[in-house]
Amino acid sequence: MDLSYTPEEEEFRARLREWLGKVLPSLPPKPSPDDWPGRRAYDLGWQRMLYDAGYADVHWEGTPSVRLIFLEETERAGAPYVGANFVGLLHAGPTIAAEGTPEQRARWLPPVLRGEEVWCQGFSEPGAGSDLAALRTRARRDGDDYVVSGSKIWTSHAEVADWCELLVRTDPDAPRHRGISWLALPMDAPGVTVRPLRTLAGSAEFAEVFLDDVRVPVANRVGDENDGWRVTMVTLSFERGTAFVGEVVACRRVLGELALTARRNGRWDDPALRRRLGRLNGEFRALWRLTQWNVSAAEASGGVPGVGGSVFKLRYSHARQELYDAAAEVLGADSLDLERPWVLDRLSSLSYTIAAGTSQIQRNIVGERILGLPKGR
Repeated sequence: MDLSYTPEEEEFRARLREWLGKVLPSLPPKPSPDDWPGRRAYDLGWQRMLYDAGYADVHWEGTPSVRLIFLEETERAGAPYVGANFVGLLHAGPTIAAEGTPEQRARWLPPVLRGEEVWCQGFSEPGAGSDLAALRTRARRDGDDYVVSGSKIWTSHAEVADWCELLVRTDPDAPRHRGISWLALPMDAPGVTVRPLRTLAGSAEFAEVFLDDVRVPVANRVGDENDGWRVTMVTLSFERGTAFVGEVVACRRVLGELALTARRNGRWDDPALRRRLGRLNGEFRALWRLTQWNVSAAEASGGVPGVGGSVFKLRYSHARQELYDAAAEVLGADSLDLERPWVLDRLSSLSYTIAAGTSQIQRNIVGERILGLPKGR
C-alpha cells in the first residue's frame, strides 16, 4: 500500500498552503457559538471563498488523497471548519454525487459548493438511534409525491438548514433493511416542525424534527425506492471515512499544547501523565497512518471509503475522549472552569462514541464485515 503523495498532489498542497496564508488574516471575527444565523452566514461566506478560489469541490471531484491534503492543510492553518456546511459537503453532497441522477446533481450540488444552501441529517429517531434500520418514519406514495409522517432526533443543523437527507420507510412489510428510501426533504415544506436541543456543552447544533403529512416529490428520492439502506451505507462510509480527518490533525495539535502546558504548571513531573501523553501521541500517529491507508484503499476502489472507516471511527472516538481526559488531568481544578481551553471540548468528546454510529455498532461492522464473524442472534 503506497502511502506517499504524487508530485501533483504535493503541488496542490503548496498552492493551497500559499492561498490560506493570504486569505485567513482577512477573515471577519467568528460569531458567537449560540448565534446560529450568524454562524450559518459565516460558514457559507467561507464556502463561497473556497468556491471562488477553486477549492470548493475537492470533497467530490478531488481524489481521496487530495481531500486528505485539503483537510490536513486547512486544519493546520486554523481555517474555518465546515460548520453548518458539514452535512452538505461531507455527507449528502458526496452521496448525491455518487448515487444521484444528472438532474439531482445539477440541482443540489452547485448551491452547496457556492455556499448558498445548508443541509441537515435526518437519520436517527427516538426509538431507533443506534439501530438505524428500525426507523419508523413512514413515506406513503401518493401520485408523484411521498406523504411523510414521523419524527427525527439529533438532526444536525436542522434549525438553519434548507434541505434534509431523510431516511424513511417506504415498504413497512419488507425486511427492515429493504423497505427504506433516501429522500431530499425541503425544510420549508408545510408540516415540518423543528425544535432545537441543547447539549451538555450548552450548544444547540441538534434538533428534533417532526413531520406531519409532509409532501416530498418522488423526484427527490436518491436511488431506487426501498434501496435506501444501500445508499445510506454510502453516506455513512463518507461520514466515517474522511469526515474526521481534520479533527485528527487538531487532536495532534492539542496534544502538543497539553505537553507545553504541563511543563509550565508542573504537571510534567508526573511520570504517569508523561506516559499517558506519550501513548496518546502514538495513538494519533497511528490513526493518521490508518487514515492514509483508508484513503489509498478508497482510491483503489473508485473513491468511496470502505468499511475500514469503521475501524478508524471506533478507535478515534475513544482516543479523543482519552485526550480530553488527559487535558483535565493537566488542568487540574481549572478543568471545571468552562472558560478554560479544552473544557468544552471534553464535554463534546463524550458524544463521539455515539455520533456517526455507536462504538457497539462499529464493533459489529468490524467483526462481521472485516473479520468475517457470524452475526449475533
